[in-house]
Amino acid sequence: MRNQVKRVIVAGGAGFVGSSLALSIKRDQPGSHVIAIDNLKRRGSELALERLRAGGVEFAHGDIRAPEDLEAAGPCDLVLDCSAEPSVHAGYGGSPAYLINTNLMGTVNCLEHARAHGAAFVFVSTSRVYPIAPLRALPLEVAGDRLALPKGSSGPGWSEAGISEDFPTSGARSLYGATKLASEMLVEEYRATYGLKTLVYRSGVLAGPWQMGKVDQGFMVLWASRHLYGGKLAYMGFGGHGHQVRDVLHVDDLYDLIRLQLADLDCWDGSLFNVGGGAANAVSLRELTALCQKAGGQGIEIGGVAETRDADIPYYVTDHGRVTAATGWAPTRSVERIVDDIARWLVDNRARLEPILR
Repeated sequence: MRNQVKRVIVAGGAGFVGSSLALSIKRDQPGSHVIAIDNLKRRGSELALERLRAGGVEFAHGDIRAPEDLEAAGPCDLVLDCSAEPSVHAGYGGSPAYLINTNLMGTVNCLEHARAHGAAFVFVSTSRVYPIAPLRALPLEVAGDRLALPKGSSGPGWSEAGISEDFPTSGARSLYGATKLASEMLVEEYRATYGLKTLVYRSGVLAGPWQMGKVDQGFMVLWASRHLYGGKLAYMGFGGHGHQVRDVLHVDDLYDLIRLQLADLDCWDGSLFNVGGGAANAVSLRELTALCQKAGGQGIEIGGVAETRDADIPYYVTDHGRVTAATGWAPTRSVERIVDDIARWLVDNRARLEPILR
């Protein structure tokens, strides 16, 4: 990076995204002091501690819901907020208190820490800020083993290239998505009111090694682990056919963009971008099944559940055209590469991972 950061706090720093980014920053800037703060709530996050230690990243066991835990981490010149209760189904059938306190109030506490210390603020948001009903209303058609938009079709904020930043945000989007959109709005207000330098990334599906995938979040690792370790899978919702589609971005591709923009943050201050694998890296569940088998997985029986859950959507592909045009960045790691990386990690670390992922 051309502009060196001296002291970085990564919120959610023992999670999949946070630990990956913390280690990459420390690798590229060995003279920097990188602190990963995490409450270790998610099962498997404790496995990140050895990696962080080996990579020279300081770990602080703390909770972003508690401002004093952030203050104990000390001053910094960059806050990278990757913390979240990441399930889009969180709060359904139960209290949303933990979700809201973590995803919204936790971000407020991170913003306050950045304000108090004059630090820049980078927020990893989500594509789930876009509302469910308009996404379900897209004119999708079955094309082979996947859903697709008709060739040449387009509408407000969408086209064959995917969903752009101009897609309407009016409507219900899940409690999870609402906390992230509210956080985005507060990031914008802190920039306007207090002069914080900010960057916001609305990320599609992020994947790669060290993601502790489960049924409601992290489907790439979930799918690969069940094919390699055994276990049950099901095509959930939309008729139970497995035609639903997501684009996938390798976490290292996200870091490539962050590194590029942090090198000249003054240029990108205030930016908000849709960031994802794009149409070239979109995959249906049926297609993912074939890729997992090709990567060495066993054939397993996959059931079908026709009923669609409240927050599920049939199709999301990121149109990353705006960030690509502005920066020259584009994903370089294919879905096949992501599956291969995950499969190799699962095989190499089976003894530690199988009890968590089975």
